[in-house]
Amino acid sequence: MLIFLENVQDKIELTEEIEKLIKIAIELSLEKENFKIHSEISVTLMDDEGIRKVNKEYRNIDSPTDVLSFPLVEMHEGKIISNVGDYDLDEGAIILGDILISLERVQKQANEYQHSFERELAFLVTHGVYHLLGYDHQDEESEKLMIGKQKEVLKEMGLDRVEI
Repeated sequence: MLIFLENVQDKIELTEEIEKLIKIAIELSLEKENFKIHSEISVTLMDDEGIRKVNKEYRNIDSPTDVLSFPLVEMHEGKIISNVGDYDLDEGAIILGDILISLERVQKQANEYQHSFERELAFLVTHGVYHLLGYDHQDEESEKLMIGKQKEVLKEMGLDRVEI
């Protein structure tokens, strides 16, 4: 598994701990899906303004969002259902896609939901990964499945949410 991390924001310091958390969240998500194909995921950390521009360009929504996913392989619930798209010949890996996350949103939502920055970041990373794997939340049933899988990963990371 290859994970490429790019930080294009300067609002929140990118620490080694944050980098490690992102990688663990991705690896555990793929492991839980028993996804063993040598693959590559790119993660870009942005600020609200940067992700707003991308959101407007690709979704015609002129506001910031927390996470965007751009899958390059057509998948359904962790299984490839089409020809493999882009392939990194140097690494011998299929390129699953890109995940964009606003670290400003991570901080705001962590405060809003009254949990840690790390928990919110891991939740959004797993959310992006599950979208790349072909999961969605268009209806109540699919949302329950996807969020349930995310929560399993967070629990394994020791970041499950304590309900009061």
